[in-house]
Amino acid sequence: QVQLVESGGGLVQAGGSLRLSCAASGGTFNTNRMYWFRQAPGKEREFVANIYWKTGITYYADSVKGRFTISRDNAKNTMYLQMNSLKLEGTTVYYCNYGTSWGQETQVTVSS
Repeated sequence: QVQLVESGGGLVQAGGSLRLSCAASGGTFNTNRMYWFRQAPGKEREFVANIYWKTGITYYADSVKGRFTISRDNAKNTMYLQMNSLKLEGTTVYYCNYGTSWGQETQVTVSS
């Protein structure tokens, strides 16, 4: 099974930026699509963005469109999520996903 290791979360002020990374290793990495999801306290996990590994085609949730950018580095088997103009939303946990594999989660806290 593919292992996913996330990094890059932290504390940022509203309007600021963060970049999340998700490094994949092990298993059979027959790359197709990889995803970012997020979950705020008391809410269900929601789709943020996904990328088709071979083509680079991307899709975004309406709530992040124009502010977030998903990308990948094929050579490093790593996916990124550049988050700009972060909104004052408290703490949200971000997860990367590939098939049945999930990252360990990374917290993003946006403060005033």
